[in-house]
Amino acid sequence: MKNKWFKVMGGTIFTVLLIALLIKIPVIEVSYNDSRFFLKGDQFEIGWIHSVEKEPWYETYALKNDQLYLVETRFKTFGAGTPSSGKVLPSTDGFVHMELDQRMDEINFIVSKNVQTTLYTGNNIIPLYEIAPDHAAFVIKNKEIPLWQIIRGDYK
Repeated sequence: MKNKWFKVMGGTIFTVLLIALLIKIPVIEVSYNDSRFFLKGDQFEIGWIHSVEKEPWYETYALKNDQLYLVETRFKTFGAGTPSSGKVLPSTDGFVHMELDQRMDEINFIVSKNVQTTLYTGNNIIPLYEIAPDHAAFVIKNKEIPLWQIIRGDYK
């Protein structure tokens, strides 16, 4: 009886470990220099202060069907670098809201204390300019990682 119990428990533990090692989960990875972390959820926003206009600018991204998409942008005025293919949405908050559906392989950008590059995820605000040196290059991309890495807890 005792021997059977050990076999069942051993088989169960082996199966759980095998699942944790082999099953891959789609996540959003944020990397810079030699560091990285993963975002909880499937949507996030990057915000910064526009270097010329000195006004806030926001871009919203979503993970859809394991692909990263730019789905909305908000800015104060049209100008150089403004998307031209999106649908302008009505708003009353002083921002131009533009709906987009632009697939992105990855997002590459430089952070700066001057423009206060910040990442917004659910209830979290991550001031990237405070966790990385000035002018650090960031990459955000979708990635599949083993379940054990998620269990380990590299999330923000």
